[in-house]
Amino acid sequence: MPSPSDQRTGLAYGFLAYGLWGFLPLYWHLLSAASPTEILASRMAWSLPVALVFLLALRRWSWIRPLLRQPKRLGLVVVAAAVISVNWYLYIWAVNSGHVLEASLGYFINPLVSIAFGVIFLRERLRPLQWAAVGVGTLAVVVMAAAYGRVPWIALALAFTFATYSLVKKGIKLGGIEGFSVETVIQFLPALACLIVLGVRGESSFVSGGIGQAALLAGCGLATALPLIAFGASAVRLPLSVLGMLQYLAPTFQFILGLTVFHEAMPPERWAGFALVWLALAVLTWDALRTARASRAAARTAPASQAVMSRVVKRAQAAEPKTSA
Repeated sequence: MPSPSDQRTGLAYGFLAYGLWGFLPLYWHLLSAASPTEILASRMAWSLPVALVFLLALRRWSWIRPLLRQPKRLGLVVVAAAVISVNWYLYIWAVNSGHVLEASLGYFINPLVSIAFGVIFLRERLRPLQWAAVGVGTLAVVVMAAAYGRVPWIALALAFTFATYSLVKKGIKLGGIEGFSVETVIQFLPALACLIVLGVRGESSFVSGGIGQAALLAGCGLATALPLIAFGASAVRLPLSVLGMLQYLAPTFQFILGLTVFHEAMPPERWAGFALVWLALAVLTWDALRTARASRAAARTAPASQAVMSRVVKRAQAAEPKTSA
């Protein structure tokens, strides 16, 4: 079990990671002069130098050769890179098109979609409270569809793409920095080609937007890498139950930004939909905490039970009559 000092450090890294993810809409809004395509391409292209710097500093190269010898895992990496690229594009477009609240809804829904994926693809069995959370979440989507006058496709697309990304990553089994690095290698050439085409067409704000715009676009690499690295540092220091609760910070910050900074409309029927999602997440969190507590209690009592059984066996053996040779 991590020490109290490690847990405090893990919490600090966790707040940093989810805080950075939560406030990313402000960064993408600063880049609104650029098209979502250019922002995405810049994010992918400038992430590679950042990843290489971290790999060089940490001297983590030993994973590359085994990965190159496993075509199946490489194929999964390509799928992961493609899916997260779609997720990033949708999120950037949503923020700069005035849909921050719906984007936050997508990341609130994501844990429920991940649970559904676990049932469908990994044959996991749900506990009754998990089924209840999924049911309430489904009802929330129906209510939000009525509130928006359409299916909340932005939220659903973000939730499903990120849940798909998480599912694929389970099969790749690489650490945070390693996985991020190999995905950016795959993304780099298409991103570079896109930026060159935009420059040739005269549609590149990196070229025409001045030094400030160019610096912001180049900073997309750090904006992508830093929260991921902080998350990795948090994940190795915190129990999964705590990490699971921290994940709600990012969409909460996004929701607050949508209301207070971007001044998006929030009529009563949308509040009802969000309330149902929050109820589902509360049920899910309560179930996770209760299960984790029961598991820890079982782990503590197991050694004591084994010790008692061992003493009973020894006493029985000592009480057996001795047979002469």
